[in-house]
Amino acid sequence: MPFNIPILLTWLRVALIPLVVGVFYLPDIGFTRLQLGLASTIVFIVAAATDWFDGFLARRWNQTSAFGAFLDPVADKLMVAGALLVLVHLDRVHPIIAFIIIGREIAISALREWMAQIGASKSVAVSSIGKIKTTAQMVAIPMLLYYGVLFGIDTRIWGQVLLLVAAVLTVWSMFYYLRKAWPLIKESTAASAANKP
Repeated sequence: MPFNIPILLTWLRVALIPLVVGVFYLPDIGFTRLQLGLASTIVFIVAAATDWFDGFLARRWNQTSAFGAFLDPVADKLMVAGALLVLVHLDRVHPIIAFIIIGREIAISALREWMAQIGASKSVAVSSIGKIKTTAQMVAIPMLLYYGVLFGIDTRIWGQVLLLVAAVLTVWSMFYYLRKAWPLIKESTAASAANKP
């Protein structure tokens, strides 16, 4: 396993995930729910910042690796899934919305792995729809973790709106990737059937 600064930052993101979730389950020592939300929001934003920074450094220092390419999206998905689960528990996100987002991530990850095995991973490369979805999601989650009024913005309302937008784009992007992969899926299935005795 390679070890360098970008990979260290990715591991740091993985290590921060329990803190995003865990602050809400600290023993009652006088913190308000808003203070806990602020702490969780800050940790989530720091973790999200390492996502950009590790990729930037890996490209800048030419330290990209197959392990880093594997670990980075895994860390992202764990961070989003952990945050969504705690938000469902706090009754700030509807379980169906969380299921759509987490389920899509699992399905597309499996699709990408299968496409990579047949040498067609570029067919399901990240699209602009996926990037917009990720942006909406990564803004909505810290808003819902904070869950209050900040600088005159009601993060409870805007967080819900942005997460709903992310959920719609999640379904849209999933069908986009499936449509791109479908000809290759049919071709592979036909080839497998033809090779059967």
